[in-house]
Amino acid sequence: MIRLRDIERYYRNGLRKAWVLNQINLDIREGEFVTIMGPSGAGKSTLLNIIGMLEEPTGGEYYFFDEAVHKFNERKRSDLHKAYMGFVFQAYHLIDDLTVYENIETPLLYRNVKGKERKSMVAEILDRFNIVAKKGLFPEQLSGGQQQLVGVARAVISRPRLLLADEPTGNLHTKQGDQIMELFQELNEEGVTIIQVTHSERNASFGTRIIELVDGNVRSDEQIREPSGQADAPKGVPNGK
Repeated sequence: MIRLRDIERYYRNGLRKAWVLNQINLDIREGEFVTIMGPSGAGKSTLLNIIGMLEEPTGGEYYFFDEAVHKFNERKRSDLHKAYMGFVFQAYHLIDDLTVYENIETPLLYRNVKGKERKSMVAEILDRFNIVAKKGLFPEQLSGGQQQLVGVARAVISRPRLLLADEPTGNLHTKQGDQIMELFQELNEEGVTIIQVTHSERNASFGTRIIELVDGNVRSDEQIREPSGQADAPKGVPNGK
């Protein structure tokens, strides 16, 4: 699914380079549940943002289903991102003046999904996440755990192939965090590939593989169990040829 070859990210500081990522080489198969760990400043979120096409590497090659993402223009990367990826953030990133229903519906509006189909998809996800009773509430009326559930629901409503999560339980207590991680595990078993950044060894235990970054380099890469998800590879990517 993903191949990273000699990925670099650095910033210029006068004549010197301040390295964030240095010569990252990774392969991630469809159906894996990968955890990226490491100390603060190791480059974890930067790597996740590059994989999610929110940030460009300074150098190296990135292939997504054999398509050369590093050669794409911004529009092609945006099309790919919208079609195949979902994001979950630590800070929830819900829209304050939209209800739960409207927040979850938003990605479908961007994809021009027709009204009747949107209504059916939102109803299905509300039911699955047991938040039907919350659909008319605004984010400020929800607990942190409920807000994160809505954030996950919004991320997966478009049925992404790849779910990216940056410290998804960082603001939650243990029981709420486990609920989110069990949901991720369930989605992974249904075929969704997941890459999460976390400091939590507990969260990492829900996945299939742990990659440790230190000072922008891969220190270790360990598979802790075989992936169980099954999914068919897409036939190409939008505007990718």
